[in-house]
Amino acid sequence: MPINRRLLLAGGAALALSACGSDTGRGDKGAGRPRLSHWYHQYGEAGTRQAVGRYAAAYDKADVRIEWRPGNYDQQTAAALLTDSGPDVFEVDGPTLDQIRGGQVTDLTALLDGVKDDFHRAVLAPKTWDGRVWGVPQAIDTQLLYYRRSLLEKAGVRPPRTLDELVDAAGRLTSGPVKGLFLGNDGGAGVLGGTPLYAAGLSLVTPDGKPGFDDPAAARTLGKLHRLYAGKSLLLGAPADWSDPAALIQGLTAMQWSGLWALPQVKKAFGDDFGVLPFPADGPAGRPSVPVGAYAAAVSARSARRKEAEAYVKWLWVDRTDHQEDFALSYGFHIPARTSLAAKAAKLKEGAAAEVVRFTNDHGYAQPLMWTVAARTAYQDALSRIIKEGADPERELKAVVRRTADELRRAGKKP
Repeated sequence: MPINRRLLLAGGAALALSACGSDTGRGDKGAGRPRLSHWYHQYGEAGTRQAVGRYAAAYDKADVRIEWRPGNYDQQTAAALLTDSGPDVFEVDGPTLDQIRGGQVTDLTALLDGVKDDFHRAVLAPKTWDGRVWGVPQAIDTQLLYYRRSLLEKAGVRPPRTLDELVDAAGRLTSGPVKGLFLGNDGGAGVLGGTPLYAAGLSLVTPDGKPGFDDPAAARTLGKLHRLYAGKSLLLGAPADWSDPAALIQGLTAMQWSGLWALPQVKKAFGDDFGVLPFPADGPAGRPSVPVGAYAAAVSARSARRKEAEAYVKWLWVDRTDHQEDFALSYGFHIPARTSLAAKAAKLKEGAAAEVVRFTNDHGYAQPLMWTVAARTAYQDALSRIIKEGADPERELKAVVRRTADELRRAGKKP
């Protein structure tokens, strides 16, 4: 999802296949049961590791060993999937198309029988290929625009509903040391990703596998991001970057792009003196844009205990809705991947949290499975040049469209 907020520390290759902390919670109670290894990346939220240990200990059909993996988690799992010593079950920001087509993960479609439509459509889509589901989403993270109600009211500015209004509001809210908007210390190039394209009514990849931004509207929209940067209404060089709400809380900016995880801190600081919005629409075909993402539980195709691993994943991420709600809302602040759970969760029923759930349901998008690393890198580099250097958006995007088309043709070929 455009939305991985967790900072993964760099790890060496020697670490990649080593155990990095395991916990079963069982002692010797697992004797006689099949043993499963379950990998998680290292969460920053206190209590998460203990929680997943409790879930594993409650499963009575296998002895589940939790491994907490610091370092470059994606690199570790990619290497481990090529060996017989990797995990049976693993958390993944994917799986990737190469992992699916390379036969490295198992088909989990049957696990969702009867409940597939209850999983949030946007986060399930990039876990799906060829009509089959390859990872079960765990919890949803999303990004949004926070604003101080009192500061907007004082300046006579209404909460921006279009990108033009956002540019205007940022300028009018900039006064002395206080800037109008914070999109990250690089001006938004790193965090926004495809969000402005979706706000223009476009996409990264079309349903038929073509570049979704080969349109003049893309250049028009991205050019407005440079206006924000050039107009000096963006906060740059903040002590903490966009994922931390410190800039808004410390009064350095009137509006900030950040994540749902920041909402409890913002609420504690301001009470009701704040509001939340999606990224505003741009142009006649535009729509509000809400980037979402979700880690998923996947099963290694090289596991000698695949059926047992699949049964455990179904128990944890399909059947045990109490664990799913606990995981999403007790240690950080996320939306459960199941829409029925999000609808009934007490912490998401009122105020800003309820608004975020609503516009995530109405306008959420996730990075498509076919949006490859090479295409993403080319786009991010172009976006940075457009925002910070004022590079011609039309020329920059033409080059990215060509690179994306080449990548999509490669991805679309039979393995």
